[in-house]
Amino acid sequence: MRVLVTEDDEVLATAVAAGLRREGMAVDVALDGAAAMERLAVNRYDVLVLDRDLPGVHGDDVCRSLAADRSQTRVLMLTAARSVRDRVEGLGLGADDYLPKPFDFAELIARVRALGRRAAAPLPASLEHGELSLDPARRVAVRAGRRLPLTPKELAVLECLLAADGRPVSAEELLERVWDEAADPFTTTVKTTIGRLRAKLGDPPVIQTVRESGYRIGEP
Repeated sequence: MRVLVTEDDEVLATAVAAGLRREGMAVDVALDGAAAMERLAVNRYDVLVLDRDLPGVHGDDVCRSLAADRSQTRVLMLTAARSVRDRVEGLGLGADDYLPKPFDFAELIARVRALGRRAAAPLPASLEHGELSLDPARRVAVRAGRRLPLTPKELAVLECLLAADGRPVSAEELLERVWDEAADPFTTTVKTTIGRLRAKLGDPPVIQTVRESGYRIGEP
C-alpha cells in the first residue's frame, strides 16, 4: 500500500509516516497542500491522509480536486474540529473517512488499511499459493505450517506477488508499490529484497524471475 501523508505539523507528519512504514506501507510526506497536489499528479497513491487545515492550498481544495478528477485515491481527512457538522462537511467534499485529532494511532492504521482495501480490487482474506499463505491484515506469512520471519518490506513484496496471481510483476512496479519516492530507481533494492525473500521462503523455490518482465509466484 502506498500512502501520502499531508500534514503541516512536521513533527506529527514524521511520526505518522514512521508508524505507517513500520506497518509495511510505502509513505511519502507533504507539508502543505501545493506539495500534496504535485505528488498526487505524478504518483499513484492508495490512501491520502489529509490534514484539513493546510496553509496555502487548503485541504478542502485538495479533496475537491481529487473528487473532480474521480481519483481512485481514498482520502482520510484529519482535523482538530470534532463536531458532527465538521465531519459532515468533510465527507461532503469527497473524503472517504474522517478522523478528529487527537487520535489513537491504532485506529489511524486500521482506517488507512480499510481505505486501502477499497482503493484496490478486493483481495481475499488470505493470499495463498500451495503451502504458502499470507494474511495481509495480520501481516503474517506461513509456509508448510511454519511462520516466516519476514521484514515489513519482504511482506509487502510477497503480498504484491501473491496478489498478482501468477502475473509477472516488474521491478519498477514493486519499487512504486512498496517503496516511497525517496527510493533510487537505479539501485538493486528490489533485487536484494527478492533475494532475501527467496532465502526465507526456502525450498522448493516459488519466486520465478521472468526475463524482461519481472518476478512471479509459480511452480519451478
